[in-house]
Formats: sequence, C-alpha cells, structure tokens
Amino acid sequence: MKTIIRKIENLQLNSDVIEKAGMILRDGGLVAFPTETVYGLGADALNEEAARKIYAAKGRPSDNPLIIHITNMDALKKIVSEIPEEAQIAAEKYWPGPLTMIFKKSSIVPYGTTGGLDTVAVRMPSHEIARAVIDAGGGYIAAPSANTSGRPSPTKAEHVEEDLTGRIDMIVDGGTVEIGLESTILDLSVTPPMILRPGAVTKEMLEELLGEVAVDAALSEDSKKPPKAPGMKYRHYAPRAKLSIVEGNESEVVKEINRIAAEKIQEGQRVGIIGTEETVGCYLQGVVKCIGTRQDEATVANRLYAVLREFDEEDVDCILSEAFSGDGIGNAVMNRLIKAAGHHMIKL
Repeated sequence: MKTIIRKIENLQLNSDVIEKAGMILRDGGLVAFPTETVYGLGADALNEEAARKIYAAKGRPSDNPLIIHITNMDALKKIVSEIPEEAQIAAEKYWPGPLTMIFKKSSIVPYGTTGGLDTVAVRMPSHEIARAVIDAGGGYIAAPSANTSGRPSPTKAEHVEEDLTGRIDMIVDGGTVEIGLESTILDLSVTPPMILRPGAVTKEMLEELLGEVAVDAALSEDSKKPPKAPGMKYRHYAPRAKLSIVEGNESEVVKEINRIAAEKIQEGQRVGIIGTEETVGCYLQGVVKCIGTRQDEATVANRLYAVLREFDEEDVDCILSEAFSGDGIGNAVMNRLIKAAGHHMIKL
C-alpha cells in the first residue's frame, strides 16, 4: 500500500486534502490526522471492518477499545444509550478538548470498535484539522494514537510516517501537536465517575466540577491489580532502549543519574539522560536531552514522546530519566513514563 502524505500549512484547511481524507474514511480506509493531544489513526467507527484495519495496522490487541471522535453533542446521542448529568456538565466545560468520556453504548456501535465491551469511549477534539476530517469522514471516527502499538505516541506527522508508512492510506500533516499526551479518560458508566487514564484535564479540575471523582486503583505505580481500561494493561509509549526513572531529592537524583551513567558508559553502553532546564547543565556524560521546565510541566508533557523517539534515533542502549511531580499534568507525565519504563523505578 502506498501512503499518501498531504500537509496543511498554518491550519489553513485545504478543502482538497480534507475531501480526500473524508473519501478514504467513508470507503473504509485509514487516515492519520493531528488532534490537540497526539496524532490519531482514523477509521469509520460504525464500520466494523474498518475498525479491524486499525488493529491490524497498529498491531493492537483486539480487546483494547477504540475512542470514537465526534464534533457535536447531537452526534453523541446516536452512539450512547444514556447521557448522565455529570457528562453534560463535563462536556459543557471540557468539550471540545482533551477529555474522553465512557458511556453505555447504543446498538449501532459495533463490538469491534469497543473491544467487545458494552461501553463506548467518546471524545470531541478541538483541533480544527481533526474536526474537519471527522465531519468529512461521516462524523464518527475511531482514532487511537497513530503509532505502532507499544511505541511512543506520535506528536508530529514524521512519527506517524516512521511507524505506519505502507500500512495506512493517508497521513494529514498538520505540524506538531499542542498538548503531546493522550486525553484524560473518565468512566461515566460507574458511580462516582472514575479516571482510567490521566491527562491534561486533571483530577482536581474534574472534582471542582463534578464533586467526588475516583481513580482506577491500578494506576498506582505499585499496584498489582489489572487496570479497568483494557488498553492500560499493555506496555505503552516505550522507546527501544531500557528506560529507568530515578525519583527523590533533585540534587540526589542528579548525583545518582551521573553515577549510573558513568558506570554504564564504562561498560561500553551508550546512555541517554532526560533532564530539565533546571538540571541539564549538571549532566556531564551521555546523550543529554532537555524535556522542558519544572516551572511548567505542560512543557514536559509536550516534549515527552518526541524525546523518547529522539533517543531511538541516537541508538542509545539505556535511558535514565528524572521523575516528575504527581500533581496536575505531572501526574499524566509520570503515568506515561512509568508505563514506558515497564515500572522500573529507582527510589532514593
């Protein structure tokens, strides 16, 4: 299969590009496109055969549900059996935006899209290109991240091209995404609502709006429970090199990373180090990359996947990363880092 790649400059929606993407989606094909979170791999969510193509292209386990992307609340009514009051409140505040909500599905949604579940995950993105592609493709587009399953999610079109060229029909290049981490997933099929995946819409933000909000116990770094969201039980976001996270007092973390790096380099290994604007000058060996600033951890979220992919290009043997705060979007950053590291933490 030859993958068509078309660029949209400065978010000036090119009708020919959008029309072509829509035609491919309506015909049951696969189109990757940017959202405000990461690039998504789209297919007609109501076409079970098209949904199967997503799983095949990504190498994605079939019990990992797909998120249906829509552009308006009227579309939601067709694919869910009921809309809880909390969903209406959350949608008024955070839709369009980086929030996915889980509902009980209607009969029109195929089990091939929901991973065999009676619930359906739905998101309304804010990105102009995403919204145009969704509408052109029929209004109901299943779109997990546009990467090979298990790899760091794509934050620019080149990442999609690296993973999926020849496996999908089209890539719509809209440049680098804004947020850089997948959406928050909030399960509204249970009481109280439960966060199954942290993201830019944080627990604190949701509790201010809805009152009590639970968090899936399996998201705890030392939990042995299987996650409630099937997809969260798989290794995700991982670079090719072994990743370790070092957690503790900043000066002690820097000292320990320098010690481990020196040891690994002496053994003949090529070492990658993830630091921040505050610490990169303290690392004297290895391939050192700045991921952002601790003064604004949204910058860390934005750079995380790109940095992990850059280390693949650098062909490092191992990566050492500082830990980040468990507050706000830092919680989402740590969730992705821990998954990428296979839960390998060094606590000082």
